[in-house]
Amino acid sequence: MNITFIILAFVISAYIARLIIPRILLISFRKKLFDIPDARKLHKSAIPRLGGVSFFPTILLSCCAVLVLRTLTGYSVSALQATYILPEFLALVCGMVLLYLTGIADDLVGVRYRQKFVVQIICASLFPLAGLWINDFYGLFGCGTLSVWFGFPFTVLTVVFITNAINLIDGIDGLASGLSSVALMVLGFLFIEKGLWIYSMLAFSTLGVLIPFFYYNVFGSAEHARKIFMGDTGSLTLGYILSFLAIKYSQNTDLIPTTQGDIVIAFSTLIIPSFDVIRVVMVRICNKRNPFEPDKNHIHHKFLAMGFNARQTMILILLISCIFSGINILLVSYMNNTLILLGDVVVWMGLNLWWSRVRDTKCRK
Repeated sequence: MNITFIILAFVISAYIARLIIPRILLISFRKKLFDIPDARKLHKSAIPRLGGVSFFPTILLSCCAVLVLRTLTGYSVSALQATYILPEFLALVCGMVLLYLTGIADDLVGVRYRQKFVVQIICASLFPLAGLWINDFYGLFGCGTLSVWFGFPFTVLTVVFITNAINLIDGIDGLASGLSSVALMVLGFLFIEKGLWIYSMLAFSTLGVLIPFFYYNVFGSAEHARKIFMGDTGSLTLGYILSFLAIKYSQNTDLIPTTQGDIVIAFSTLIIPSFDVIRVVMVRICNKRNPFEPDKNHIHHKFLAMGFNARQTMILILLISCIFSGINILLVSYMNNTLILLGDVVVWMGLNLWWSRVRDTKCRK
């Protein structure tokens, strides 16, 4: 029965987004709300960047509609579930409202990154206040249960980091939405395995929004006014939801049957954007540059410099993300969490050194 409602949430989200996105395109062209190309951007024509405006309202509508329908069919929440679930989802909605408004303001008139950071910190702080925080490292680097004094600020830092990682990886068509889709699909099935259908519903509802957006973003024609970007409104929404789901899956509570590999599994879905942002920021700092100043050193820029086109680059990065997630999920039953994470780091560094060498060789020719 629960699987049926999860599928229903996915279908409702996909259908509503399919209706809304063409209307956003129409309004964007009438009001001339475009992402103007410049030297750093890959697109050559003005393209609407308000696709992310459809995300939050659609997700909220589909989840609420399915919850109402599920309640009418006899679903009841136990006192234990209500203690955890209700505050967490209310905090999620409150935070998404703030990020949604901030994203729209940024897409329309621009918002300084310091102001965006303040809003992100406020939104991230809502999770620990609602009882959702990283409270166990499950033996990672020899650490087990975390104290509130460390867990709360670490959770806030993690949410802000993931939110910005999704925002910064949004450099070519389909990359941010594709990586988010992979993460949402994996987390959605993982929550089904644990019997937490309401969190799986959120994951698949968000995935449903991304299906029609991905079509317009990747396959839409700018010449025929059918192409759209998600903008900061979309990337902030996705990053916030993904951080919510990853932290929830890794949290050690009475509600969730936990295993030692949960924290590695949860965040393996976000390895590509997370590792890429860490590498880019470290390179900027080593070069004595502002770590928040944009450049062309992200993973997709490397693939483009190696000679791949934008679509090939997107597909290759999605495959790498799937491979990292799949291997980590398989290894958690046989290896220590710390060894898996260190292995991921070593493999990532090795791949980047190889890609940099291939890129430099191409550039010299």
